[in-house]
Amino acid sequence: MAEVFNKKSKVIVTCNRRLSPFLEQEITELGYEIKRTFNTGVELYASVNECIKLNLNLRTASQVLYELKSFRANNATDLYKQLVTIAWEDLLPFDGYFSVTSNVHNETITTPLFANVKVKDAIVDRIKEKKGMRPNSGPDLNRAVIHLHWIDDRAEIFLDTSGETLAKHGYRKHPGKAPMLEALATATILATKWDGKTPFVNPMCGSGTLAIEAALMAQHRKPGLQRMNYSFMHFIGYDEEVFFEQRRQLKDITDKSNLPHIIASDISSEAVEIARMNAQTAGVEHLIEFEVCDFADTTIPEGDGVIMFNPEYGERLGVHSKLELTYARIGDFMKKSCKGYRGYVFTGNPELAKKIGLKASRRFEFFNGKLDCRLLQYELYDGSKDR
Repeated sequence: MAEVFNKKSKVIVTCNRRLSPFLEQEITELGYEIKRTFNTGVELYASVNECIKLNLNLRTASQVLYELKSFRANNATDLYKQLVTIAWEDLLPFDGYFSVTSNVHNETITTPLFANVKVKDAIVDRIKEKKGMRPNSGPDLNRAVIHLHWIDDRAEIFLDTSGETLAKHGYRKHPGKAPMLEALATATILATKWDGKTPFVNPMCGSGTLAIEAALMAQHRKPGLQRMNYSFMHFIGYDEEVFFEQRRQLKDITDKSNLPHIIASDISSEAVEIARMNAQTAGVEHLIEFEVCDFADTTIPEGDGVIMFNPEYGERLGVHSKLELTYARIGDFMKKSCKGYRGYVFTGNPELAKKIGLKASRRFEFFNGKLDCRLLQYELYDGSKDR
């Protein structure tokens, strides 16, 4: 049995930029001790079996990387010499399939693909020497994945225990227009500190990602219940009973009795249909009330809760005048119809944000892809309440 499944090593859990505070929160709640947090991830100490738990539970992560070795390498020859000393025959089946990913900044390497080939060659040559057979390799991330992190002369080689990114949660078969990545949607909801019990209203819902993530979070339904294939399953020593035990625990903590009022609306009947299909795949369609209407006609349950907008940002020229009016209407609607709620607008356009006409009480910084974005928080006081 490959000892990595039980032996602790350095683990890097990666995420998109600016999501690490939310990732840190998730990992701490799972009971892990964090060594360090940085802009695109969190470092801890864990075995591959413990990485299985991380893979199944985390909503804001991208990859869970388990370190095999760190070393100095000035060039590709140094890299190969170090990698060929690793007992790959104890990690990868000789008749299996693996792929290599990398993050490389070394002056001798002009393309990361060259570094990937060097990693692949070292692995294949070692296994061929020991077993007389060579495993297949290629670009697909649906089996064993090896990750190289090489900056200047410092190199680290990892088992990428995730494979396909964890940032997608497996229910979005119909993406719709400009969808928000699931990990980002989760982080924005965590930023609101929504309690999972009061209403969550998402006008202009698009493909439904925010409403679906809110429903999943409210029922403590973890992403691992949507997925049956990870990279860790394709390394020697994998015990499927560990995986199925983790899945059983995920089912046990799911709270199907918690039914908060979640409303998702969009003026496009096509968008609402896509959102409904995605919610069905995620197993939360019964939790979300879908409405086809202008955002200003969205039902707002009485009391307090969270209302969140993710309107267009108008990156293309020539669409601003129409969007200025939309942003002004969003501000009016929140002020008049959402008293007692906390309002949120996620946007990548600060000029349009000014048109909302309300004073933001907080601003959270995010990236949507490469676009610098803000989640703006508005306290929508109910005049009849003493505050």
